Amino acid sequence: MTELRQKIIESSLLLFEQDGFHGVTVKQIVENVGTSKGGFYHHFSSKDELLYVIHDTFISYVLEKASIANAIHTSPTLKLQAIIKDFVKVFDLYKPHISVFYQENIYLKPHYAKLINEKRNLFKEMIIQAIKDGKKAGEFRQDLSVEITSMAILGMVNWTYKWYKQSGEKSINEIGDIFVDLILRSVLNKEVEYAPFENMF
Repeated sequence: MTELRQKIIESSLLLFEQDGFHGVTVKQIVENVGTSKGGFYHHFSSKDELLYVIHDTFISYVLEKASIANAIHTSPTLKLQAIIKDFVKVFDLYKPHISVFYQENIYLKPHYAKLINEKRNLFKEMIIQAIKDGKKAGEFRQDLSVEITSMAILGMVNWTYKWYKQSGEKSINEIGDIFVDLILRSVLNKEVEYAPFENMF
């Protein structure tokens, strides 16, 4: 990513958060960055594509990390731990992106919204598969509803954007550990040993 492209994204994040997607023009973005419209259109075909890139950045991150967890862990428990930890971390790494996502996602053009939803569904399917695998391996409770459990995990972690502050009492890693502890204590078969926090990985 070029320095100018990154500056355009950072500038638009601040402006979209402050004035909303439709309240900001390309002219305002380039003036804030100190570039020209030509510089903007060299990197983005439109303001709509810029909004898509903002949305896509953090969704791609969690999807990539979940794919890595699937590749390196054979145990569904370890797999779910890793997925949750990286999922929580995204709210620290991409907090402005996520704020804009929830504030402005209704303005995504249909073809961009389709691409975003495809990635969100892929991530949801990875969590669903981890729960299914955990039940099959006997690591997770057999009475779990796979769909409801997966949606509960997504809902619980997604809500972090509403209250998480980098200046808060707990670091994002500590918050991730708490989420993992809460979730695993809920889903694990009682016969499966669980080593929380520093012994997890």
